[in-house]
Amino acid sequence: MTLPIARLPQHITPAADSLAGRVVLVTGAYGGLGRAVTLAAARAGATVVITGKRKRQLEQLYDLIVAEQLPEPVIHPLDMEAATPRDYEALADGLERDLGRLDGIVHCAASFGGLTPLGMHKPDEWLRTMHINVSAPFALTQACLPMLGKAPDASVVFVLDNPDLVNRAHWGAYGVSKAALERFVEILHQETDTTAIRTHALLPAPMRTALRHLAYFGEDPNTQPLPDAAAAAAVWLLGPHAASARGAMLDLRPA
Repeated sequence: MTLPIARLPQHITPAADSLAGRVVLVTGAYGGLGRAVTLAAARAGATVVITGKRKRQLEQLYDLIVAEQLPEPVIHPLDMEAATPRDYEALADGLERDLGRLDGIVHCAASFGGLTPLGMHKPDEWLRTMHINVSAPFALTQACLPMLGKAPDASVVFVLDNPDLVNRAHWGAYGVSKAALERFVEILHQETDTTAIRTHALLPAPMRTALRHLAYFGEDPNTQPLPDAAAAAAVWLLGPHAASARGAMLDLRPA
C-alpha cells in the first residue's frame, strides 16, 4: 500500500444541499455500492449521471430518484467491457452539451469472477477483469478530464478493496487490478495536485454486496451492513470539505 491513509470525520451525514448544483457521474450505478452512491449523491442535491450496461435497471433507478422528488438524473447506458475511447469521448461531449459541466466521478463498476488459482484462471476472464477495473476507469477519466478541469472544485473517486485480503492466493485478476488501480490513483493525483481536480481512493469496510457474496458465498449476507456508510463517505469525497484527503485512501475499516 503506497497511498497515505485518511480517516472520515466522525458523525458525517451529507447535508441535503452539500452537492447542490453539481453534476456527478456514477459508473455501475445500479450495483450494490453504485446504487447507494447514486441515491446518496442525489439526496445531497447533485444531478447524477447514471451509467451501466442494463438500461432497464437504470430506468428503475431513475424512477426511484424521481419518486423522491430529487434532482432528475440522466441515464447513459454504458457497457464498460465493450466501450471504446470514442464512446467515452461521446459521453463527455454529451455531458458538456446537455449539462454544461461535470464536477465528479465515482467509479463503482467492478468485475469479479470469483476466487480462482492462477493456474486455472481463464485468460479471457483475466483480460475482462483488468479492462473493466483498470483500463475502462482510465479511459473514462481521461475523456472527462477537460470538463472536470473547468469546474471550480472537482473530484474523482476510485473504489479499492482490502489489500490485506485481495493480495492473497486465489484473488487473481481482481486482486491485481485493485493494486494497479491504487497506483493509478497515486499517479493521477501527482499530475492533478496543483489543479482543481481532486483524486481520491475509497476503501470501504465489509458491506452487503453481490461481489462480497460471490467471494464469501458461505457467509450470511445479513451479517454485513448495507453499503450506505461507504456511499455517505463517497458523497463527502465529492464535496469541498474533503480537500484534506486528496491523493489519499479514505479507509473506512475499523481502526
